Amino acid sequence: MASDLRKASTKNDAPIWRKLAEYALKPSIARRDINVNRISQLTKENDTVVFPGKVLGTGNISHKITLCSFSISNSAAAKVVENGGKIISYLELIKQNPTGKG
Repeated sequence: MASDLRKASTKNDAPIWRKLAEYALKPSIARRDINVNRISQLTKENDTVVFPGKVLGTGNISHKITLCSFSISNSAAAKVVENGGKIISYLELIKQNPTGKG
């Protein structure tokens, strides 16, 4: 994953992919966790969320989002999909938005 992110950063001159590659190389104990409830508070309908850690299922989400994270619990994935959202991989996100902007 980190090598793909670094390649995308160099190819597309996109610093976001380089920063995510740095996070990917950190030990899992040093990565952050976030709950679905917090994502719901910080986002709006149809936002794309990139989180370099694990998404946990505590709380609810009230709107549709596109979520990309290093890891996601089964309950969090179910809550995102139930509200019409989708979960995508980093490779899919790079294909959709190579420059990481917007």
